[in-house]
Amino acid sequence: MTDQPSRTPSTRADLGKDPARVSGMFDEVAPAYDRTNTVLSLGNDKLWRIATTRAVAPRRGQRILDLAAGTGASSVSLARSGADVVAGDFSAGMIAEGKRRHGGIPNLSFVEADATALPFADEEFDTVTISFGLRNVNDPDKALREMLRVTKPGGTLVICEFSHPPAALMRGLYRFYNDRILPVVARAFSSNAAAYDYLNESIRDWPDQRALAGRMREAGWEQVAWRDLSFGIVALHRARKPATPDQA
Repeated sequence: MTDQPSRTPSTRADLGKDPARVSGMFDEVAPAYDRTNTVLSLGNDKLWRIATTRAVAPRRGQRILDLAAGTGASSVSLARSGADVVAGDFSAGMIAEGKRRHGGIPNLSFVEADATALPFADEEFDTVTISFGLRNVNDPDKALREMLRVTKPGGTLVICEFSHPPAALMRGLYRFYNDRILPVVARAFSSNAAAYDYLNESIRDWPDQRALAGRMREAGWEQVAWRDLSFGIVALHRARKPATPDQA
């Protein structure tokens, strides 16, 4: 009998969302991350990115923090406006891949950042946005408060995240796709298919649109609103930090 080469087990996070395991999981999938997302979302990831960019409405002269930025695809979209964009992610592998791909864009910088302990000063950004990352944070409520801290009074928060389709038929179709189709496709295209088992678990465990809006208000955000994308598979939440009295 011949010896088989040993293989290092893939890192897989669980709903405990230990930061080291989550970041390690994303380190592993970084090189093929964007391609895999496009395949698994049937191309909708690009439409969700466009909707998020429009909600942020970036302008030249603004300073924007894009959290859970991954390899920087969403950050590049924001930077095209001329705004000063900081792409933050707590996966060193994602940051390295983002710098490799987009490091030459002058108004885009990459920073390793934990959403629950952001390495930025108070009231530093006009807008903070996070796409498909808040549910991976081990303390989302603390992250929402940290985002409030680094946002200027009157500034905005935009969250794009997987959610729960309100229509029963769509919920059923979505669950069938996630349970039966997605794992097969993930094994074919991802370097860490087990990571997408966690994806399913994290989506099922995540609060629905109304519940997330409530948690945003509890963290101190106001004027909280959301709209569904792709029949509620994804929800785009938007909120504002209370203005100071002279701004009101």
